[in-house]
Amino acid sequence: MEMREAFGKSPALAIMRNIPLEKTLPYAQAAYEGGIRLFEVALNSPGALEQIAMIRKRLGGDAEVGVGAGTVLAIDAARAALAAGAAFLLAPSCPAELLAWCRENRIAFLPGVLTPSEAGFCLSHGFKVMKLFPAGDMPRGYAKSLKGPFAESDYVAIGGVTPANAPEFLKAGYLGVGLGGNLISQDCLANDRWNLAAEGIANMLAAMRKVACPTP
Repeated sequence: MEMREAFGKSPALAIMRNIPLEKTLPYAQAAYEGGIRLFEVALNSPGALEQIAMIRKRLGGDAEVGVGAGTVLAIDAARAALAAGAAFLLAPSCPAELLAWCRENRIAFLPGVLTPSEAGFCLSHGFKVMKLFPAGDMPRGYAKSLKGPFAESDYVAIGGVTPANAPEFLKAGYLGVGLGGNLISQDCLANDRWNLAAEGIANMLAAMRKVACPTP
């Protein structure tokens, strides 16, 4: 999976962290029905590897769906995630050994950055699309500032992104966004209000498309 192409087609990533195992498939299905095509399962969640396999089995028939593993901090964890069916990896940072391993093995990887030094370091390893974390704590124009000296780079905003402000990040120059606990409300999650959850996601994506492709 090529990260720039994937987020170019589907700019929103569903981050699944600490989702109960029995809620995994209805959660993913609601996100899919709302229009989400990219999923991240955080490896520091209970049952994460099983969840990756479950979502791949349920939604893998759609070629546009990508299921990734997040919070990948070491090569052993990366191997386990790939064996479970992960199509790409994400990290909150950019450890040199993981960058080198993913490059050598041609693994799709979204390393985490915040500073110009980290962005330059990832670019030196050949990774041009990065996870900017925590994006919500930075000025909204921060990605464009990074793209000044690093014109070939692109950024996915993660941390502090909500359905209400997701379009703002695209308008500010981010390639895409990732949403965790803000994507589906606790009320919908607790009470299995999956149709309402899908409707909310569809509305968010519609607003994002208006920003990405403004009406003349």
